[in-house]
Amino acid sequence: MGLVLGLGVAFAAEPKEEKKSDAKEVAVINTTEGEMVLEFWPDVAPKTVENFKTLAKKGFYDGTAFHRIVKGFMIQGGDPLTKDAKMESRWGTGGPGYQIKAEFNDKPHVRGVISMARSQNPDSAGSQFFICLGEARFLDRQYTAFGRLTRGDEVLGTIGNTPVTSSSSGEQSKPTARVGVESVKIVSEDSVK
Repeated sequence: MGLVLGLGVAFAAEPKEEKKSDAKEVAVINTTEGEMVLEFWPDVAPKTVENFKTLAKKGFYDGTAFHRIVKGFMIQGGDPLTKDAKMESRWGTGGPGYQIKAEFNDKPHVRGVISMARSQNPDSAGSQFFICLGEARFLDRQYTAFGRLTRGDEVLGTIGNTPVTSSSSGEQSKPTARVGVESVKIVSEDSVK
């Protein structure tokens, strides 16, 4: 604490209020088709948002791919196995080695919303996520929506229109060409305006 001299009397200076950084963070997803920016919803899915940010900051998503594209429905990524073409038969099964608890909420699954992919078990999400290409309200309150696209809708559309073929399950969802995720960076919202 510093001293301020005034009229020969020493007064203690008021401590300066430290400005806490309240800058909102966003995710910048750089893909082979361009860049998408996503805002987060920590008010409805705080642990899911924190998990995604933590993985992104470690570079977990860098070099992965959108391995599942269902036209008009969603694009899915976040599987670390997609970094290795030799693991293609297992794409869609990888994760970070742990699972997180679901945070179902009232945010609607509409175009541009990012949500956690999971198996039948509601608490089985880990790192895989999907971004809706259209309205998918039947997923509401059954999957954890945790943010939405604020920039890059044309990139989302381009990825969503990637030609697909049958996957091992018979679903028309396997991209015929790799749609790579070059990086996912967590940055302050102000830096992308």
